[in-house]
Amino acid sequence: MKILVLNGPNLGRLGTREPDIYGSETHADLTAYCERVGTDAGVQVEVRQTDFEGEMLHHLHEAADHGYPVVLNAGAWTHYSIAVRDACAALTAPLVEVHISNTYRREEFRHHSYISAVATGVIAGLGTYGYEAAIRFLAAQN
Repeated sequence: MKILVLNGPNLGRLGTREPDIYGSETHADLTAYCERVGTDAGVQVEVRQTDFEGEMLHHLHEAADHGYPVVLNAGAWTHYSIAVRDACAALTAPLVEVHISNTYRREEFRHHSYISAVATGVIAGLGTYGYEAAIRFLAAQN
């Protein structure tokens, strides 16, 4: 089983972007962590990050076409991209929406997600552990 972990805009700046909110782990650290969790859970994990919405849509379409489960941290697209939401709605396997921070403890505009309504589950505010929880949940669905 293959799980795609997809990270949206600015997540490539983990470790330097607002470490008081997102922590000191880099995206490379997060990638290695997710891959280790996948190995431990008996699944292949592929982590991708993009700052380009069209590229994210391509990744989501690939997941839909191949039946890959997805862990998605869409970053800011969560709050305004109907295109990302529609691509998520077309997925053929479970989707877990993940946010490192608790979006409900932040600015009002972060309280709404276009993705949550089409996600199997949502994890927010658990730091990078949320990725582990999502991967283990999806691996158990196999």
